[in-house]
Amino acid sequence: MPDVIALASRVTQIAPSPTLAVNAKAKALKAAGADILNFSVGEPDFDTPLHICEAGKKAIDDGHTRYTAVPGIPELRKAIAARFQADHGWDYSPEQIQVCCGGKHGLYNIFQAVINPGDEVLIPAPYWVSYPPMVQLAGGVPVSVPLREEDDFDLDPDILDRYATARTRMIVINSPSNPAGCLFSGRSLEAVGRMALERGWLVVTDDIYETITYLDSRLPHILDVDPRLAEQTVVLNGVSKSFAMTGWRIGYCAGPGHVIKAMNKIQSQSTSNPCAPAQYAALAALTGPQDFPLTMRQAFLPRRDFFVEDLRSIPGVTCVNPRGAFYVFPNFSAYYGRSFQGKVIGDSVALADYFLDEAKVASVPGAAFGADAFIRFSFATSLEIIQEGMQRIKDALGRLS
Repeated sequence: MPDVIALASRVTQIAPSPTLAVNAKAKALKAAGADILNFSVGEPDFDTPLHICEAGKKAIDDGHTRYTAVPGIPELRKAIAARFQADHGWDYSPEQIQVCCGGKHGLYNIFQAVINPGDEVLIPAPYWVSYPPMVQLAGGVPVSVPLREEDDFDLDPDILDRYATARTRMIVINSPSNPAGCLFSGRSLEAVGRMALERGWLVVTDDIYETITYLDSRLPHILDVDPRLAEQTVVLNGVSKSFAMTGWRIGYCAGPGHVIKAMNKIQSQSTSNPCAPAQYAALAALTGPQDFPLTMRQAFLPRRDFFVEDLRSIPGVTCVNPRGAFYVFPNFSAYYGRSFQGKVIGDSVALADYFLDEAKVASVPGAAFGADAFIRFSFATSLEIIQEGMQRIKDALGRLS
């Protein structure tokens, strides 16, 4: 009789989310009394707007605490379709929209509904940590397509073409991106669209940071660049980042009807509907005032500017100026090979651990994002904390030999 129940082989292919693991470790150290400055968290440091909270409370008071339709309440799906129309001029029916338990769940549904074993998925790197594991859980093969720091992490069509094969089934786009806050240019998106149309790829565009940009012009989007892609594109978005609703767990997807129908089938056998009161809160978010992302942007901008400038002042450190989201992604590889008390800092994991142990600063190693030269810091925290954190980081780097 075996001593331990064997686990499924799929579990051995993946690791827990490193961002959530770092955040949990930082919180545990802080709870134990350590003076930790946490730059690992991927959520706005704002409270959910009051009118949205009130809508959630009212939903409970009104008895909206039971099952809803699997793809979400009709009112919310109609509001999402109206939002797409108002913001982009895209025409989606409510039947082409799925409401899910956060953006991550929406992506999981997409991959489960579309990917067959052995299908390759192109993922520009640096990438959000969960893309490759979710592709693997669906039986697919994640293919990392490197983006270059000197190109501001824009997508090079020639490099993309070299990584594409006859087995390529899908490409994932994230612009603005986590972890680098980079944007894909209209030129790059045109090339992606051309390849997708010629080769029959599904395009998955993760737009969760769409409303948090530092542009004076319109954010390029692949469906605006080439509307012909509408029948082979799934758009993912949600209220988590735009309205500081990370804990409410409401995301949504829009795309071809047969793909959404397949995703609904997956959702019906996993989570069923998303949380009912949270759906009504999301309805209030999407139909109410839309100025909250601008409020956050105005707070984030001076933090970003200070962070980037101060990082660039460190000898050997480079940092692309993020044009969206709320992360900086500096290159610290000049410090690899140095040591502290006999321990060599060989990679981003070791340096992030050093920052946490010696500087009491929590960050996320770039290896988790497919870019080991870098470390991610969130500036979804106060400018005072950022200033203190940067001083600690510079002091810690100064102790390396």
